[in-house]
Amino acid sequence: MIQDEEIVMQSNLAGQQVLVTGGSGGIGYAIGQAFASQNCDVVLTGVDQNEVDELRQRQESQQKESQQSPACRAAVLDVSYTESVSNLVESLDGLNILINCAGIIARNGAEFDIASFERVVDVNLHGTMRMCLATHPLLAKSRGCIINIASMLTYFGSGIAPAYSASKGGIGQLTKSLAIAWATEQIRVNAIAPGWIKTELTRPLYESDERSAGLLERTPMGRWGEPEDVAGTALFLASDAAKFITGTIIPVDGGYSAN
Repeated sequence: MIQDEEIVMQSNLAGQQVLVTGGSGGIGYAIGQAFASQNCDVVLTGVDQNEVDELRQRQESQQKESQQSPACRAAVLDVSYTESVSNLVESLDGLNILINCAGIIARNGAEFDIASFERVVDVNLHGTMRMCLATHPLLAKSRGCIINIASMLTYFGSGIAPAYSASKGGIGQLTKSLAIAWATEQIRVNAIAPGWIKTELTRPLYESDERSAGLLERTPMGRWGEPEDVAGTALFLASDAAKFITGTIIPVDGGYSAN
């Protein structure tokens, strides 16, 4: 029988090199902080220098409030440009864990315009694939893992966000496909499907009493999720406690998808 202390030892992430795309967003930032708290070497990315500067200021502010607040490095990365992806990956001296959080959505029906549709899919789906391909040699060397961020819309359609839904549906199948393709290299590929999490992307929903009430009515746990709720699952999937898990999508949704 495996004792609790043995599981903890097998799950030790200290010293792992972690790259989180979309690290300036709520979920990406929380995941980065969670790995940093485990003494990992974490790089968070922002799409431009302004986002990177904001990332650094946010961390500095947190460190002033709590001396134990972990620090991550910040770097510019636009996943929609191969050159930007290549430049960042070439700057790394190793990598154990890739977490693909970079993503966008176009609001107010804009995704029914083909240019907007293509842009959302390019960032969310193609951008994830660009990162997986670019980091593949480093992950093969370290026998590392990839964690993609899927969505409830990986499972359900959306009448107002067809591009976002299509891209997140694609993330689900990409996760499974890469898990199969790279298993012989001992690279594990999994995904997390967040439910209704309080982030900047979902602000229009949780700030609307009517829309929020409808979502919470279907959520058995009866509350909005926090970015930290997703971070815990990411830590598990990256750890040795999940060393025989690949090709799976784990909902972190308070039971929303069970209804």
